Amino acid sequence: MPHTTRRALLAGAALAAPALARAQPAWPNRPITVVVPNPPGGGSDFAARLFQDSLTRALGAQVVIENKPGANGNIAIQSVARAAPDGHTLLLQYNGYHAGNPAMMRNLPWDPIRDLAPVGMATVAPHGIFAAPGLPVNSLAEFIALAKTRPGQLNYASSGNGSIQHIAGVLFSRAIGVEMVHVPYRGAAPALQDVAGDRVEMFITTPSSAIGLVQGGRVKALAIASAARIKALPEVPTTAEAGLPGFIVDAWFAFFAPAGTPPGIIGRVNAALREATTQPDVQRRAEEGGVILRPLTVAEMDAVARREIEVLGRIIRENNITME
Repeated sequence: MPHTTRRALLAGAALAAPALARAQPAWPNRPITVVVPNPPGGGSDFAARLFQDSLTRALGAQVVIENKPGANGNIAIQSVARAAPDGHTLLLQYNGYHAGNPAMMRNLPWDPIRDLAPVGMATVAPHGIFAAPGLPVNSLAEFIALAKTRPGQLNYASSGNGSIQHIAGVLFSRAIGVEMVHVPYRGAAPALQDVAGDRVEMFITTPSSAIGLVQGGRVKALAIASAARIKALPEVPTTAEAGLPGFIVDAWFAFFAPAGTPPGIIGRVNAALREATTQPDVQRRAEEGGVILRPLTVAEMDAVARREIEVLGRIIRENNITME
């Protein structure tokens, strides 16, 4: 190549670089919306708001929480799956929706692997077993004994058909050998209100949404379905301590982005999430809410999500759990 031609090409590339930079604006250049597929007051909403301020500071743009409940999470999830993959729309995903919906719903308008890109873990939440205040029980053993005298008469709530709470209720019913009636709601908050109002007898859900009601005497905490007690409710025994060993239920809440979001943007959000877990205020609020912080890399989050699709899907199929 003649020397003058090479020099001209280099000069052209130098002129093109600023134009390319102008064509690709810096990220973020407007508020970042985190879509939550549940109403305010539940575990998904708690997880999103736990990281909201830290992400706003770390990313240099206001992070806005948008609650978009309905259709067992599918309205919110589909809206994110169809959003522009530019880093300005994120999803606070719940494992019950991420892995449960594909196993229970035909013609699902989104695919967890094809349409969503994992970003990072927010929280892992052990579930508690909570009972209505008017129920004549004060322990898990007493609840089980009562249920056995009323087969098919006691109700359990969930935040929707096919949710982790629904699955937990089915497994609990089978573990104690007593049929119970499933009552689905559009989120944990309205379900808990009906437990507190003695309109439904039992709810297995994340402690973050129930702690205030327990402390106010409006809901009874019978057990924590985890291997260890939680600091937020230290007096509440584990299910093993309460006489139901092996009954463990937890959920994870994680950030996802539309598929095709640039890896560099995903990496920045992931780093901000992991850094947030080291902040004393985030750690304190997580402890008070009864959740566990589990910082993961993007690759680790991807592995967790894929494994959940396999494991939860198998549980759903083996127990014939449906959306009906």
